[in-house]
Amino acid sequence: MASVDPTLSDGALGESASVRPAASLWWTGLAAGLAWVATAALIELWPEIIPQPYGRELAVGALVIALLLFVVAATGRLGGKFSLVVRYYGPWFLAAAAIVAGWEIVTAKTGLLPVPFFSSPQSILEVFFDDWSRLGTSVFYSVLLLAKGYFFGALAGFLTGVTIGWSRAASYWVHPVLRLIGPLPATAWLPLAFFIFPTSGSASVFLIALATAFPVIILTWSGIASVNRDYYDIARTLGAKPLFLIFKVAIPAALPHVFVGLFMGLGTSFAVLVVAEMLGVKAGLGWYLQWAQGWAAYANMYAALLVMALMCSTLITILFRVRDWSLSWQKGLVRW
Repeated sequence: MASVDPTLSDGALGESASVRPAASLWWTGLAAGLAWVATAALIELWPEIIPQPYGRELAVGALVIALLLFVVAATGRLGGKFSLVVRYYGPWFLAAAAIVAGWEIVTAKTGLLPVPFFSSPQSILEVFFDDWSRLGTSVFYSVLLLAKGYFFGALAGFLTGVTIGWSRAASYWVHPVLRLIGPLPATAWLPLAFFIFPTSGSASVFLIALATAFPVIILTWSGIASVNRDYYDIARTLGAKPLFLIFKVAIPAALPHVFVGLFMGLGTSFAVLVVAEMLGVKAGLGWYLQWAQGWAAYANMYAALLVMALMCSTLITILFRVRDWSLSWQKGLVRW
């Protein structure tokens, strides 16, 4: 099976595709395609204990995945970067077919997992088809709220981290405060936040920003404080002023630490987002989860959790792209 590092740049993937000869047949992809065909047959031919809609659409989707795998398996690396990526995730395609088939058997086909606490794949698909408007609106409001809180938290955390990392006086006064309130979970401030802020939306933004800021502060501070002192001495010898040392020496050298803090802040902000949206807001994925639980609509709940996982994964991928672009000048010096 061909392997490729998914973190390779577009140029590296393109070069890899042009240098290596096209493979005759990709056996892992062929096996994965056959597994998806078997999954489609299982969905279509095995009767369900309780008839459910969208079973045929689910089977068609499985066949589409199988067709894609067959094409990549037969054409080798002629598809360029796309084929390389599909080949890299070939074992996952095979595992996914087994997971979907097993999930289908224990829910829709045999009922080993009781309804409605465990939903079948058809039930999840039904939510995306029939409740896409409400779910899509919730995703929009969640992204908007997360963007506001994450932006303000990351900005405040970055500025505070640079300040206390550069200034001993600022570190003297701010460090004890951080040690007191930093480790506290942001959700512990819920009663105070909803009392101080005029709306539940602004309180939610504050809580998300608070959860984001702490790891960004700590990692930015650590990055500024760990910059090699020789860099400053060389810059001063060449006549650099304090602002030049901060913006052209300290901050660029600390950026790898800053991005680690941004990744950690994104994870904590998601946890706070769900809790914040369950209290007082009228839209968002947290609100959608609470609504689904109230109506015992477990399929809707699982669909919302799946959307949240995909949303978090997408945002992390975007942040990786921003990091790679921002640190392109450090390529070869910093290993991730």
